[in-house]
Amino acid sequence: MTDRPQVGSLTPHLVCRGAAAAIDFYARAFGATEMFRMPDKQGKLMHASVSINGSVVMLMDEYLDYGGTSPQQLGGTAVVLHLMVPDVDAAFARAISAGATVVMPVADQFWGDRYGQLQDPFGHRWSLATPVKTLSPDEIAENLRKMEQQK
Repeated sequence: MTDRPQVGSLTPHLVCRGAAAAIDFYARAFGATEMFRMPDKQGKLMHASVSINGSVVMLMDEYLDYGGTSPQQLGGTAVVLHLMVPDVDAAFARAISAGATVVMPVADQFWGDRYGQLQDPFGHRWSLATPVKTLSPDEIAENLRKMEQQK
């Protein structure tokens, strides 16, 4: 058995305008460990993979001729990558100092997590969370009801 992360049954595959720079950013922001790079003749990355928090994330450079479009080309993303961390405040600060921008500041949430969202320099959105307390579905629903009443 190896400690090397394996591709799971569902693995994100990110298209980045500048995948090599994205790998460097993910190392600084999330502690990613590079696993593999496969450049084409021009040096663009046809495929790469990193490990973040024990999970594999695959990456490639933008290849518009082959349908490989980045969030920058699309004008945004509809996907949020969720990362559970032991200390969301420290992880969020690390990502911001590496160049991410705040989408939703870290705060305690009605479902029991301390949670926030950010966007990386390549247009991908990430949510980071640390569980604070375990709540039942009824408790979550009640917390949501109370929150909505305060609006």
